[in-house]
Parts: sequence; C-alpha cells; structure tokens
Amino acid sequence: MLSPTLDRIIESRRRRARRHALVVAILLVLVVAIFALTLSLGQSFMPPGDVIRVLLGENVPGASFTIGQLRLPRAVLAVLAGLSFGLGGAAFQIMLRNPLASPDIIGISWSASAAAVFAIVVLSLKGPVVSIFAVVAGLGVALLVYALSSRNGVAGTRLILVGIGVSAMLESFIAYILSQAPAWTLQEAIRWLTGSVNGAQLGQALPLLIALVVFGGLLLSRARDLEALRLGDDTAAALGVGVARARVMIIVAAVGMIATATAVTGPIAFVAFLSGPIAARIVGNSGSLLIPSALIGAILVLAGDYAGQFLLPSRYPVGVVTGALGAPYLIFLIVRANRTGSSL
Repeated sequence: MLSPTLDRIIESRRRRARRHALVVAILLVLVVAIFALTLSLGQSFMPPGDVIRVLLGENVPGASFTIGQLRLPRAVLAVLAGLSFGLGGAAFQIMLRNPLASPDIIGISWSASAAAVFAIVVLSLKGPVVSIFAVVAGLGVALLVYALSSRNGVAGTRLILVGIGVSAMLESFIAYILSQAPAWTLQEAIRWLTGSVNGAQLGQALPLLIALVVFGGLLLSRARDLEALRLGDDTAAALGVGVARARVMIIVAAVGMIATATAVTGPIAFVAFLSGPIAARIVGNSGSLLIPSALIGAILVLAGDYAGQFLLPSRYPVGVVTGALGAPYLIFLIVRANRTGSSL
C-alpha cells in the first residue's frame, strides 16, 4: 500500500498531465478552426462542403482555384512557419531561462535575412539557393554567438547581449546592401525583412515540413534535457545531462527550424518571442512548453495573416501584424524588470 504522501504526489502528477493534455487539445482545435476559417472566408465565402471537396481532390468550379491555389498554400505555410518559430523560440527561452532569449532578439532571424538579401542583391541569386544561404547563415551566426558568449559556461544574459550586438551589425549591413540595390531587386529583397506568406506555393511547404520533422523531432526528443537545463547547468549536470552537448544539439535543432522558416517566409516578427511566454501563462507548471508553444506559434501566424488581409483598414503582411503585437510585450518586460529590480 502506498503512503498518503506518495499518493498525493502521484495524483498531482496525473492532474498536471491531464491539464497539459487538455491545453494541447484546445490549442490544436483552435489551429484547425482558424485554418478552416482562412480556407472558407475571405473576400468571398466558400461553403465548408466545397472546401472539403477541394481538399479531397475534386474539381469544384469557382472554388478549386481560390482554395487550392490561393488560400490553401498560404494557410499551410502559415501553420508550418508558426510551428517552427514557436517551437524554436521556446527552446531558446527554456534553455537560457530568459524570455528575451528569442531568435528575434539574438540575431538568428536577422542573420538569415541578411544572407538572403546579400544573395539576391549582390550575387543575383534566386530560388532555393537563396534559402540555402539563409539557413547556413542562421546556423553560422548562432554558433558564433554561442562561441562568443561561452566563457566558463554560457550565461543567458551574456548570450542575449552578444546576440543584440550581432543583430545591430546585421541590420546595418542590410541597410547598406539595400542602399546600393538596383530598383528591380528591392521588392524581392524587402520580403525578407518583413515576413510574409503572400504568393505562397505548396512546393515551399516541403522544406519547412522536412525541417520541422527532423529538427522538431530532435528537440522533442531532448525535452527532458531542456527541462533539466531550466533548473540551471549544475542541477542539469547532477541529473546526468551532458550540458555542453545538449546545448549544442538544442541550438542546432532550434536554429535549423527558425532559419528554414525564415528562408521560406522571411522573419515573421516576434512569433518566436511571444509563443513561449503565452504558453507558460496557459500551461503553468503542468508540463513541457514545447508543443503548446509550437501550436501558439501556428495560431499567431494564421490569425495574424488573416487579420492583415481582411480585418484591418489596409492589407499588411503578417510580419507587420505580429510585430505590432510583440513590440508592446517587449516594452512591458523591460518596464517590469526595471520596477522590480529583477533580471529579464
């Protein structure tokens, strides 16, 4: 017979697991609902029956083009990019125990954008080669920031400060390249700075899906290591985690997803930054934040893109909408830290 204390511990764990499963289920339903809304309701209304028939491969006059060629690729790309940004951003924030440890803040997204702009404007490259440049640059800058901040271990604050400095240099580099760019390349280059799913094609979803499966699977397999790192390096090492190896694997996986998503959609601002804190508010201490953060990222991109198309006075790319949401939250974090005297 189990002791009353052990019974309470087991029941508490079961209760947390049930809450975590409920949160994940609700978020998944929201993703599906918003996805369905974007397919059905736009400038014109498509009945749900027509949407289902198009998804099943039927040719529906008046609906096949609108849904299959315009709305579906956009929605699929928004979901995959949101999952990637949300999952990758949460991994950084959990590992470094700091809400500012987001790819938006520490230069990962900017490095991918800078590489893409350089490839387009200076090297006159197009298509998949530009995306490869962006992914490689994202990984390279992430490892550089990690190396520059590694001194007797990696301190989250030091890594963030180094990342902010690298971001500033990359922004200046992008501004210089754009100032020298001929007019016919500016439009394509600017897409890499705002974040957008305009002109989406289903073929673009394949690299995102592969990156999400490979790198996302690696991150989820390291969920326990992440939770241990959340308690500090010494505690994680005492629990049997190879801290240095785990950090490198988590960084490579998170950056692989973020850079691939940026290579496809551009840097959709603040999705990686917002998803983890929102998930933490909802989930509490009932389990891992990785899957809830990924689903919240998908919700933010889907809803932000829909709002940018149809709910605002003018049409805006999704990166403008999410940026408008994320900037006030960043200011709130800084003000709160100043008032309490705590670290970010």
